[in-house]
Amino acid sequence: MRTVHVVGIGAGSPGHLTLDAVDALGSVDVVLLLHKRGRADELTDARADLAARFAPQATIVRRQDAHRERGTTEEGHYLQTTQEWRDERLALYEDLIATEVPDGGSVALLAWGDPGIYDGTVDTVERIVERGNVEITWTVIPGISAPAALTAAHRVTMTRTGRPVAVTPARQVIAGTPTERADLVVMLDGADSHGVDAAPDDATVYWGAYLGTPDEALISGRLGDVRDEILRRRAELRERKGWIMDTYLLRM
Repeated sequence: MRTVHVVGIGAGSPGHLTLDAVDALGSVDVVLLLHKRGRADELTDARADLAARFAPQATIVRRQDAHRERGTTEEGHYLQTTQEWRDERLALYEDLIATEVPDGGSVALLAWGDPGIYDGTVDTVERIVERGNVEITWTVIPGISAPAALTAAHRVTMTRTGRPVAVTPARQVIAGTPTERADLVVMLDGADSHGVDAAPDDATVYWGAYLGTPDEALISGRLGDVRDEILRRRAELRERKGWIMDTYLLRM
């Protein structure tokens, strides 16, 4: 029997780790790190820094992440390619847990932000249990999510009295999913088309990129007034760093 801890590591700052996360990292035998392709591997370096700081006793196992096709917002194709990527990552995690974690030992899988929000690690570990090829017990430790880091950075609340809030991937906004019934927290906006292009001018936007890191960028205001600034700043940052993660709150 092996123990797997899915550990939320927050939106980019070591200060985003909870005390439970610190305790878990300080107790594991192994930390698994999957390398990204290209300049986005900076994210793996950040995970490695956290492991070195909070899990000095652990063996760090590094492998290349499964390939993921990106660049489309078409719903059916997106879901298919995401499932293929998760299947490949499932096989990779299953093999690494069986071969790199000693029987009776423990391993940490580091999930960016909070593992309960748009992260496939929880589903992957659940499928490992169901398949039964390697016997594990597991826990999930929450982290500071990107929406929480965003609203704190802008010093606003995510909710308003009597108003619903929907957390949505940007492709739904780009596709024109109705938005008039709720304010929106928009995530996963990696496409060349951006969700702010599809949102109404009179919405108020609170936008942030690289939240919790030294590169953090924040813009807020009436969307019709700041849209161009957001898109220009986003393009500049993406060109400089080679990747971008941004999140924004739209108040309708």
